[in-house]
Amino acid sequence: MNCYLPEGLHPQPDGYTQEELRFAMAQRRILQATAVRCDERHDLHVQLGCCEGLIPRAEAARGITGGQTRDIAILSRVGRPVCFHVTGFLSDGYAILSRRSAQEQALDHILQSCRPGDILPAVVTGLAPFGAFCDIGCGVPALLGLREICVSRIRHPSDCLHVGQQLYTVLRSLDPVQRRVWLTQRELLGTWEENAARFRPGQTVAGVVRARQPYGVFISLTPNLSGLADPDDTLQPGQPVCVFIKAIHPETLKIKLCVLHRLDSMPAQPLRYMKTEGHLDIWRYGSPELAKIITVF
Repeated sequence: MNCYLPEGLHPQPDGYTQEELRFAMAQRRILQATAVRCDERHDLHVQLGCCEGLIPRAEAARGITGGQTRDIAILSRVGRPVCFHVTGFLSDGYAILSRRSAQEQALDHILQSCRPGDILPAVVTGLAPFGAFCDIGCGVPALLGLREICVSRIRHPSDCLHVGQQLYTVLRSLDPVQRRVWLTQRELLGTWEENAARFRPGQTVAGVVRARQPYGVFISLTPNLSGLADPDDTLQPGQPVCVFIKAIHPETLKIKLCVLHRLDSMPAQPLRYMKTEGHLDIWRYGSPELAKIITVF
């Protein structure tokens, strides 16, 4: 069993007994429970069943005491699962917990045991113009850059992702000195051929305008597949549209589209992963002769 899953994906019982907590402390086993409140000192309180647990502010997140992590990372855990080590007990029955310690153990495992190309589960914890922050184990953050989310050009991570979303990602690079991790996802969302196989000329489907050029409008049919429609200055990036597929050209990796009308909205579609475990050494978006996008891990 993977002991270093993102928070929320660990097994979480309704409560723990004193014996279970003491055994976990002796074995340095990582547990998970829900944070129920954050007090004025920014200590997290966790409901454990047999007693209440206390995560002091300094133990609530990696980097909090040095200023690398802001306090919002603590406040935002209220009502959400947190991973922790049990480090002791107070005379009034409180169990003392450390989320920071669990994060350090998880990060040690990732830096020592994982390598670029490994596939990891992740949970989106925050969005920024340059990418998405993801939990890759016990609250350890990693950055999924904007260009690594998918092949289609997107303006902001929110075009494809939302906070709390469960993902599969590929470990892109590691920095053991700075203890940082970078991710990519597009290599798991399929090649041009795998995505194009879902469509046929003559079909009418929904898509999203991604970019407008003098020679045409790029419209994504999936996160890893776009087609080109005739120029239209009235279409804006992010606009959902209904399109007719005029032609699919595997020899040039091109799809010709015709915009029929605009849509008021477009239901969110779950991401389709072609691979969810194991390792990648190399990934080509197209055929070896036409592969404009190649990732080597």
